[in-house]
Amino acid sequence: MIVIEDASKRYADGTVAVDRLSLDIPDHSITVLVGPSGCGKTTTLRMINRMVEPTSGTIRFNGEDITRRPVNTLRRSMGYVIQNAGLFQHRTVLDNIGTVPRLLGWSRQRSRARAAELMERVGLDPSMAARYPYQLSGGQQQRVGVARALAADPPVLLMDEPFSAVDPVVRKGLQDELLRIQSELGKAIVFVTHDIDEAITIGDRIAVLRTGGRLAQYAPPDELLAAPADAFVAEFLGADRGIRGLSFLSTDGLALDRSRVFPAGANWQEIAERSGPGPVLVTDADGRPLGWADPAVWRGDAQALIAYGQTFEVGQDSLRVALDRAVLSPTGQAVAVDRAGRVLGTAGQDAVSAAVRAARGRPEAEAAAAVPEDAPRAKAGR
Repeated sequence: MIVIEDASKRYADGTVAVDRLSLDIPDHSITVLVGPSGCGKTTTLRMINRMVEPTSGTIRFNGEDITRRPVNTLRRSMGYVIQNAGLFQHRTVLDNIGTVPRLLGWSRQRSRARAAELMERVGLDPSMAARYPYQLSGGQQQRVGVARALAADPPVLLMDEPFSAVDPVVRKGLQDELLRIQSELGKAIVFVTHDIDEAITIGDRIAVLRTGGRLAQYAPPDELLAAPADAFVAEFLGADRGIRGLSFLSTDGLALDRSRVFPAGANWQEIAERSGPGPVLVTDADGRPLGWADPAVWRGDAQALIAYGQTFEVGQDSLRVALDRAVLSPTGQAVAVDRAGRVLGTAGQDAVSAAVRAARGRPEAEAAAAVPEDAPRAKAGR
């Protein structure tokens, strides 16, 4: 789809923003540009739609040199989303989304119908159609910005730190929405962020740039985390890249313990004798978790249960999520559930470590490396 060949951007004062950059950006994928401030991420993005003209090198779109296309035609074939959405404050949500279709000569009725369709796609309530940007939250404005970029159904979507100005909860929701939309539409998305966690979450491929606009590494996120090209990339990824790498390992093969899971209506005197010391997980009649209890003293009082914390869904959540749940659990045991929320068993950090070794084909001697020694350890009990 987009091929960048030896592209550079040098300014008259001698500043080099991008230096001999080469990248192949495939169709139907999200390519993320990351790196420290001044590494040329935004400049690279803007060279793709000629908001910035390269000093040298070539950028091809569908095999054609972008300099051979009229600038306006090129830009209308590429949706563009920026931080704070960049909406027209004097236009309603519906008219903001319909901006590009109107420029392309669509009728007002057709462009508004398309805008209404896209509002639903990006998760905006139809009642917001007549509102103005100042009447929306930051997350809602960003959704309008995404919808506007998609309005003319461009094959390429360029996104320049679009979610960085919103709070973490809204940001997670926007990332999930982007991934959902991408699964349906299959655009070629080029996404700029300074946040490596965001890059790992949404990216199919990640390009790490050095200061001065040189490419340090270009790889899928799991490969990037497992094998940084050099010390610069490893340092940029952070000291916890081993934990981040667990995001790409499934909980499907995680060994679960059911020996300490019992329904609330069980014979607790018998369970106390059979289970030995330590808490057990109590479930309701449908198998859903209620909380942890000491079987030696618990006799059915729901108020006496210890909260079980957050669960993880087997097969859906990663080993990183399972480890996080175990670390935060009051007993050191994460509660595993199926899609309906029924308990399948529990898993502690040792079980997660064993699953990591199995997934990566590591021998038992490498056990300590599977989950870092300095990872926080949860204690059993309250």
